[in-house]
Amino acid sequence: MTRGRIRARLRLSHLYTFACTRPEATEEGPHSIEGPGYSRIVHCNQPLMHKKKPFKYRSNYISTTKYNFFTFLPKALYEQFHRVANLYFLAAAIVSVTPLSPFSAVSMIAPLVFVVGLSMAKEALEDWRRFMQDVKVNSRKVKFHKGEGVFDYKSWKKLQVGDVVKVEKDQFFPADLLLLSSSYEDGICYVETMNLDGETNLKVKRALEVTLPLDEDASFKNFTGKIKCEDPNPSLYTFIGNFEYDHEVYALDPSQILLRDSKLRNIAFVYGVVIFTGHDSKVMQNATKSPSKRSRIERKMDYIIYVLFSLLLVISLVSSIGFAVKTKFDMPDWWYLQPQNTDDYYDPRKPVLSGVTHLITALMLYGYLIPISLYVSIEVVKVLQATFINQDIQMYDEETGNPAQARTSNLNEELGQVDTILSDKTGTLTCNQMDFLKCSIAGTAYGMSSSEVELAAAQQMASDLEDQDVERSTDFRQKGKQQEIELETVVISKDEMVHKSPIKGFSFEDSRVMGGNWLNEPNADVIMLFFRILAICHTAVPELNEETGSYTYESESPDEAAFLVAAREFGFEFCKRTQSSVFVRERYSASGQTIDREFKLLNMLEFTSKRKRMTVIVRDEDGQILVLCKGADSIIFDRLSKNGRLYEEDTTRHLNEYGEAGLRTLALAYKRLGESEYSAWNNEFQEAKTTIGADRDLMLENIAEMMEKDLILVGATAVEDKLQKGVPQCIDKLAQAGLKIWVLTGDKVETAINIGYACSLLRQGMKQVCITEISSDAKEVVKENILLQITNASQMIKLERDPHAAFALIIDGKTLAYALEDDVKQQFLVLAVQCASVICCRVSPKQKALVTRLVKEGTGKTTLAIGDGANDVGMIKEADIGVGISGVEGMQAVMASDFSIAQFRFLERLLVVHGHWCYKRIAQMVCYFFYKNIAFGLTLFYFEAFAGFSGQSIYDDWYMLLFNVLLTSLPVISLGVFEQDVSSEVCLQFPAVYQQGPKNLFFDWYKILGWMGNGLYSSLIIFFLNIIIFYDQAFREEGQTASMPALGTTMFTCIIWALNCQIAFTMSHFTWIQHLFIWGSIATWYLFLFVYGRLSPSISGNAFQILVEALAPAPIYWLATLLVTIACNLPYLAHISYQRCFHPLDHHIIQEIKYYKKDVEDQRMWTRERSRARERTMIGFSARVDAKIRQLKGKLQRKQPSSEIHSPARSS
Repeated sequence: MTRGRIRARLRLSHLYTFACTRPEATEEGPHSIEGPGYSRIVHCNQPLMHKKKPFKYRSNYISTTKYNFFTFLPKALYEQFHRVANLYFLAAAIVSVTPLSPFSAVSMIAPLVFVVGLSMAKEALEDWRRFMQDVKVNSRKVKFHKGEGVFDYKSWKKLQVGDVVKVEKDQFFPADLLLLSSSYEDGICYVETMNLDGETNLKVKRALEVTLPLDEDASFKNFTGKIKCEDPNPSLYTFIGNFEYDHEVYALDPSQILLRDSKLRNIAFVYGVVIFTGHDSKVMQNATKSPSKRSRIERKMDYIIYVLFSLLLVISLVSSIGFAVKTKFDMPDWWYLQPQNTDDYYDPRKPVLSGVTHLITALMLYGYLIPISLYVSIEVVKVLQATFINQDIQMYDEETGNPAQARTSNLNEELGQVDTILSDKTGTLTCNQMDFLKCSIAGTAYGMSSSEVELAAAQQMASDLEDQDVERSTDFRQKGKQQEIELETVVISKDEMVHKSPIKGFSFEDSRVMGGNWLNEPNADVIMLFFRILAICHTAVPELNEETGSYTYESESPDEAAFLVAAREFGFEFCKRTQSSVFVRERYSASGQTIDREFKLLNMLEFTSKRKRMTVIVRDEDGQILVLCKGADSIIFDRLSKNGRLYEEDTTRHLNEYGEAGLRTLALAYKRLGESEYSAWNNEFQEAKTTIGADRDLMLENIAEMMEKDLILVGATAVEDKLQKGVPQCIDKLAQAGLKIWVLTGDKVETAINIGYACSLLRQGMKQVCITEISSDAKEVVKENILLQITNASQMIKLERDPHAAFALIIDGKTLAYALEDDVKQQFLVLAVQCASVICCRVSPKQKALVTRLVKEGTGKTTLAIGDGANDVGMIKEADIGVGISGVEGMQAVMASDFSIAQFRFLERLLVVHGHWCYKRIAQMVCYFFYKNIAFGLTLFYFEAFAGFSGQSIYDDWYMLLFNVLLTSLPVISLGVFEQDVSSEVCLQFPAVYQQGPKNLFFDWYKILGWMGNGLYSSLIIFFLNIIIFYDQAFREEGQTASMPALGTTMFTCIIWALNCQIAFTMSHFTWIQHLFIWGSIATWYLFLFVYGRLSPSISGNAFQILVEALAPAPIYWLATLLVTIACNLPYLAHISYQRCFHPLDHHIIQEIKYYKKDVEDQRMWTRERSRARERTMIGFSARVDAKIRQLKGKLQRKQPSSEIHSPARSS
């Protein structure tokens, strides 16, 4: 009873949040929520009722697998034969069992089964892992009410809608639950939603007051109730429903809903009733597939396959026409074929039918033009490349223990072709670890510490002062010295802080307000209010650190945690939160005497990205009702009363200074309320909250607006989001590699610009193009003005005569909304591409994705998006390559990404090293694949033409079977995995080498057709040179000429030698594995030939003892192999020699320097070559250095003419 009276006195039912309120029982009866989207009815504690019609809700079993036992075979086969090449080989395998086949059935079916089976096994393995993960999740245990107040364990998959469950600390919620009560008396609990939205900060959930007594197992013995709510949907942040209990109806909202896969934290247990199960739960409703991404090389491979198919069709038609002609005119004379007894396939009277059937035979015979093992080889290579990326110790972050991770291996080579990087700022370029650095209170600026941007500016100014002309006046030099002293003071103040014990989140230094000295300031009452707002206006949860005795805070954002740490250090320590109150321990002096104050929470209007502000309404110990508000300065200033603008001018000036220093700012304001004014507002708010309908959110927003006006400005905060380690150097290296970098951020323009300066995306002398919207009610007028600004800016850039001029485009979210419209976006893109750097400020997650799509589709070049938060998921999925940073904001971006890294600086190695290697490896590998198959496949066509288009293969079926599967597959895989044109260190020293990828130097049509031409040449040499050698020459000592099996085996030996030597010449970097695979493949051929020839003639056929008895003793066999191998590879050697001598690529020069060790012997030459081997760039530290060098050269040139003018006078 006592507890109930306390609740009544505190009026817990009046604790609302903007998004999550606790309504009282309505007097109007049940709300009507019938109709589309609101049909779900849940009978609490009566799960068996939902097994009957019309309910039949889904079970809680979940499956994330792609296949099941029954669908695996048909689905996986469909996936495999969706590829044109595999479909062709399937048709060939089917025809191989008919008399039309030139090969035995096993030689056609076995390679297809091997390739398709390997790919299906990979699919099965990946899906089996998903299945085992599902089994693990479905088998988790949770306590449920089985009746009579008794709880027992049940697996998740057996839960039903209506079950009452008891979830304990650090357990995941098994389904979407309605929170009934918790181990805290006031029914609150703390939930970690990292698996849902990627945020690691805790969220507060609150049970309805009416269900708070249900706080022990026995209380559920006779519990019943009914929930009427919305149908399953993917919206994580909304919920509309009614709870009927004890003849009353209560409105439900997201603050009472516990979502599946979120975790209970900092509390012993909660009770809840299951609303949505399995795939009806919101997290599963959000489980959408990522868009299928294919690399440019893979897409171009399809076109090459079509070219080869066309070639296959052409030579097959030639062969079938030739066969039809031979059948009609020559076959009647070939008495030994008995033409009078032939079947329809070879009937001289039906040459057309014979030609058509022979077309099918020819299509199978020349099928080796199509590389059957290409796809599976590429998959193997990409998986191994991804393994190397994952295991690169240079991309391992020791602080977090996170390595780089290739989450998909499909896009490895795409990393080497990136043209534009679109980057988030907060948490990506910066650390997302906020430090409270400065503040403005009552128009006075406090905080002596310097931000990283200010320090960088100080260093730049100091270097500029050192470069001043020594002939400047003494006054100016004195002024320079004074500036140096000021800069030195700035730097020293920062250095002094380093020696002090660092406090995470607090780098503030100002003796005027520290240690209780603020009491001596002129506006001590305003300063105290400022500190109280920091300590009260938040949603954080305190946790006592037993070692230090101080509190740490679990907050919804790093900014909020920094404010609370600052309030604690100022003497206002937030120490306890209940559902009804916030407790602050206030210390007014250095003596350490403290006073615990209780502020009763009446309402909380939460921060959202749309509102950009947060408000709490509290009653202090004197009974005064206070409205405390913090938010974006533009939002707060619009809501100030006439009498509340006393400090507006000074605060605005300070905010501009903080923005220029690269700091994030918020404004703080308050107002006092009378009891009657609050009661009237609260009644309206309560009425709006219990409304069910489409206008509910709009009504709540309007009523919140009524409260958040006529505020009085108190001051502003400035926190620093530090640059991540190595960001400026990484950006400089990427710029030298020729990459364009765009920054898309939600921060305001001033902050983004200064971060741009800090990381060298912007620099002094760069002309800034700022596109802004004008104030007008007419949208068409605004759009026309923006279009005019874009047109004028583009014209200005075109008319610029200075070749070194650099432009930076800066645009905010409101203006961007117009710039992304269909009739403006192309002009905007043209302007943006002309600029050296682009910074988009105040952009929404959707706008990030739209900008990424515009760049990707508009330029047609490869885009890479990188971010760390849930708001970056859209652009990560939209870009050709998505990179997630496993940072402070959780794993949402990582889960949506193709690659993940722990720090932005690792992007340099991921692209410049691994990207370059993977692109070149895959490009060379694919080109070589087509080369070897053309070289081999065309020899079959030549022989058939030579043998009267008979459809006869010159090679044994087993030779054909092993060609792609064993004898030539491993060397090409080693090329794709281990090849390095230059080492990783050289890649980083010579970043311009990266441009070989974006320029597509190794996989353009010139290169592809060149390799195909090389294959054509090799096929001609292999066939005709062997024919010339063996046609009428004695092959053995006894004088016999070569038989067809001997000729075919010799030609095949030449093919194996020529192709493997060719790949050896292609490689720049050898390991023992490559030597083993290349020379081992040749040795394997001889070993196979020996073993195969030893088998029974019923198996080996015409190849019986062919190596031992026929080929090995014949010198002509070995001489022919040597001659053909040399002749096949001579053109390639001549081409590469000519290219290295007269038109060398960057890596050719580097390889030569390294080979002759000039990098060690001649360091000056090495340094000179390094400075040349970078793309001309307008951004990055190197661009700043180049600008400085041009400035110095300009000074020298101005001095030279003057010295030339005076020299004649001296000579006279």
